[in-house]
Amino acid sequence: MKITAKKVLTSAGWAEKQTVEVNKQHIVSIRQANDDELNQCLDGYLIPGFFDTQVNGGGGILFNATTSYEGICQMADAHLQYGTTSMLPTIITDNADVMAKAADAISACIAQQHPQIAGVHFEGPFLSVAKKGVHSAELIRPPSDRELAILCRKDIGRVLTTLAPEHTDAGLIRELVSENVVVALGHTNASYEQARAALDAGASGFTHLYNAMSAMTSRAPGVVGAALSDEDSFCGLIVDHHHVHPASARAAIRAKSAGRMMLVTDAMAHVGSSLTRMPFFDREIMRSGDKLTTADGTLAGSCLDMLGAVINTHRDLGFTLEQAVMMAAATPAAFMGLAQQQGSLAPGQQASMLLLDSASLQIRQTWLAGKAVNLPRRSES
Repeated sequence: MKITAKKVLTSAGWAEKQTVEVNKQHIVSIRQANDDELNQCLDGYLIPGFFDTQVNGGGGILFNATTSYEGICQMADAHLQYGTTSMLPTIITDNADVMAKAADAISACIAQQHPQIAGVHFEGPFLSVAKKGVHSAELIRPPSDRELAILCRKDIGRVLTTLAPEHTDAGLIRELVSENVVVALGHTNASYEQARAALDAGASGFTHLYNAMSAMTSRAPGVVGAALSDEDSFCGLIVDHHHVHPASARAAIRAKSAGRMMLVTDAMAHVGSSLTRMPFFDREIMRSGDKLTTADGTLAGSCLDMLGAVINTHRDLGFTLEQAVMMAAATPAAFMGLAQQQGSLAPGQQASMLLLDSASLQIRQTWLAGKAVNLPRRSES
């Protein structure tokens, strides 16, 4: 298969009138188009598909409530229409049985080589009650041997866990990292020093920067200060303008760079569905416009999609489209140790690509692992 486009975002930057050659699931070459190929040239921007490391739900499905292969497929389909070609289905703090069922469902996806499922994100339960957000305080707890064994399974792809370092021993972080678990700090009230110790032990990321973590002040940098001052770690950022003020988001991206800041949705079941109300443990999550909250006003994930995050970052925060796409594709792939397989358009990469309209930036065509995808019609937002 050959795809020729007027502008292609390669791993080296934008290139004009390029032909991308695909063999089965992978890109084999990107080169200047010849005259015959220019007759089939697509108008728009050809970019890599997006990689979302924090997907709680979509298509009316919440992963915690539907821990099955079929449920994951429904979530993945919902997010695919917004450009997410790779994702980590995310389990919010829950009991060990739910964690085990989630791992089994992810294992089935990996065994079936589902092209969108790169692994799993366990957001909790080893968190801080003081910074629990919408997580259930009753389910937050120290790690057990069973739960650690679930995190260290070798049949569930890449594993990301979010934990609070003030309640997790540095030795345990080292052990998890030695088992190829990616450790991020989040839902934490840790001091700067505690966060720094966790980074030194092998933690490499921060979950939804600013939200549910100790703030940065002049004399107490907190977790936010540890994140922004560290050159090597990665940060997730929810650019829906509800979780983080645009000025704060802009400052954080400038501090970290597009190579270390990644866009995430923290999406709930509402994405890709008409759902407005959803039961969540002993509460209810309600949608008002593009904002999700519980009855007391607590933010409860988002109804943001990755295309919306990219457009918000580009148009509202003022970063280039290339930078915004990097934060949605190459950077999360690098965070999860998958930079050699996905996240950019280059030979050897998985051929998951998007063609964006050059004016509206809406998706005109999607290719998933080398196959053109017919997406459902949707209203543009």
